[in-house]
Amino acid sequence: MRKGANPIEEYKQSKDGNPLRITEDLERFTTQGWEALTPSDKELLKWIGVFFRKPTPGKFMMRIRMPNGFTTSAQLAVIADLSKRLGNGMLDITTRQQIELRGYTIESVPEIFERLRGVDLRTLQTGQDNVRNINGCALAGLTPTELLDASPIVVDLDRTIVGTGGNPEFANLPRKFNMTITGCVENCTHNESQDVALVPATKFIHGTLYSGFHILVGGKMGSGGFTIASNLEWFIEPGQAHDVVIQIIKLFHDEGARGARTQCRLAFLLEEWGLDRFRRELVQRLGWQPGPAGKDARSEGHNDHFGVRRQKQPGLHSVGIRLSVGRIRHESLRELSRLADAYGNGEIRLTTSQNAILVNIPEERLDALLSEPLLRDLSPEPSRFFRGLVACTGTDYCNLAQIDTKGRAVQISRALEERLGPDGKPITIHWSGCPAGCGNHQAADIGLRGMKVNVEGRSLDAVAIYVGGRTGPKARAGTQIMDIVPCDEALPDVLANVVKHLELFKQVQARPTVRDRILMVPATEMSDEEFDFHAPSMVSLAESTIAASAGTLTVANVASRKVVQVMVCSINDLKTGSGYSALAKGKQLALFLHTDGRIFAVDAECPHAGGPLDESTIKNCEVTCPLHDYKFDLISGRCSTDPVLTLQTYPVFVEDNQVWVEIHE
Repeated sequence: MRKGANPIEEYKQSKDGNPLRITEDLERFTTQGWEALTPSDKELLKWIGVFFRKPTPGKFMMRIRMPNGFTTSAQLAVIADLSKRLGNGMLDITTRQQIELRGYTIESVPEIFERLRGVDLRTLQTGQDNVRNINGCALAGLTPTELLDASPIVVDLDRTIVGTGGNPEFANLPRKFNMTITGCVENCTHNESQDVALVPATKFIHGTLYSGFHILVGGKMGSGGFTIASNLEWFIEPGQAHDVVIQIIKLFHDEGARGARTQCRLAFLLEEWGLDRFRRELVQRLGWQPGPAGKDARSEGHNDHFGVRRQKQPGLHSVGIRLSVGRIRHESLRELSRLADAYGNGEIRLTTSQNAILVNIPEERLDALLSEPLLRDLSPEPSRFFRGLVACTGTDYCNLAQIDTKGRAVQISRALEERLGPDGKPITIHWSGCPAGCGNHQAADIGLRGMKVNVEGRSLDAVAIYVGGRTGPKARAGTQIMDIVPCDEALPDVLANVVKHLELFKQVQARPTVRDRILMVPATEMSDEEFDFHAPSMVSLAESTIAASAGTLTVANVASRKVVQVMVCSINDLKTGSGYSALAKGKQLALFLHTDGRIFAVDAECPHAGGPLDESTIKNCEVTCPLHDYKFDLISGRCSTDPVLTLQTYPVFVEDNQVWVEIHE
């Protein structure tokens, strides 16, 4: 195992390399209260699924492990009851097919653990440097289109990696590890963004056609953007899958980097070694050589398993329903539990698109189920703008998020319905509140990444817009076509234009001659055939948005410039109230940590006479130049001493304790 060189590695070593030992401190935490938690305590608690949330001091989030997204009515009933009695009544279904319980206190953790164990649920190893909840086809074992049912492999792997009490052997990885194991041929999971994915494949061996898997490795969504997983070009049979996956995890455990957290995913080990060395090292650990690749059994399309579908079991159906951006109240979750019992066999499946599927519904019971009041709210036939809508947690509960995602995603989709109509080919729209990419914004038809911008002294929510992302056999990372677009009343019109000309925007990457014009959209209605990036009738999207925003926007000055995200320091380098000097792309910056946890980045040189602002301290949200006492607001950059002066400010975000700044070149 490589030597650790970051605070998280130090925290793990404080528990002798077994962070699951944080359970030994639970009694102390419940006695002393959340205010006594140290930074180490807060990080280590994530190993047992307990998350301190800065936006809700004293109220925690708990992530419940649900391999393959499989759950039962009894489990949902318990979770709903816990949310009502001990939480804030609100729950989230995540893109990893699990449920997050919100708003409970540290004192209630032992009771929650006990109730969950009573229905065979656990929260172990759902955060930090673990194998996260293992994804799979939500209709595994039921859909007629699967090549094979891979869910037993998922369950078996989860039993090995986590078990009933946690497994220290797999709890000290260099970083998080995402996996998908699927036999579905219709790309209902995001395989290419995973550290490891087993995808369905076939191969003739000695004249007999076998069903098995191809192995994809090194995918990721955060830590620098969407990296598409590489195919090891091997074919393995179902009985070999467990062994291969376990050895890949162990290889990552032993050889993965443990320095800067943003460089510790499996993708970076593959970048360092190359695929050939990775294969050699893995074969040595396996003790046998996997055979060459067969044929990828997947189709090029995508299936979300929505609506009413026939199962492979005669006379039975599944009903996929929309849970708007995955957020659901405890009353609705309990009702979903009741419906699973009343119309099916008590099974419910959660999807990577934050929705739920009722399964094993007899055909003669379908009409009655579809008439239930809950299914009028959680429709199995949503509009094209809601069917593929995904959003990360956002600023409601996540301190990394820059903007509200869930509420705004729903609002914008409703506005798109009004402008373009609810009917038509469904499109995927994914929202991420920051560059960490938890909403998978680069794997959607339209992706939005949140940020904060300063416009004429005001801090505004804005998004970067991506198009053309997808996973599957022809995976492609979404292309950023717009840089800073404010989340104001003009945003629905901006996105409506993108929707209308989506196919043309998707072609931008293949037409480098128009790279500088990709922010151009038609000023008036025109068909896709008439759309021309070079036509003189084009107007800048920035200009049209300015007009709609009463002239308050400065997008025109930055829209065509490149955005660079630079890691400048660790959050532990910053001291509350004091300045910190950092260099980013040739710019000398001053960073400040506010008492409320916010981090600000500004030019280090005072615009008055060049005074060193990084040697200053801050009071409230104002920095005072040590040379001539000129005062600047850290949010707007405005100078209260001389209103003519303005200090340049920069968007800041934090990922895994590393501080990043966005610079426009």
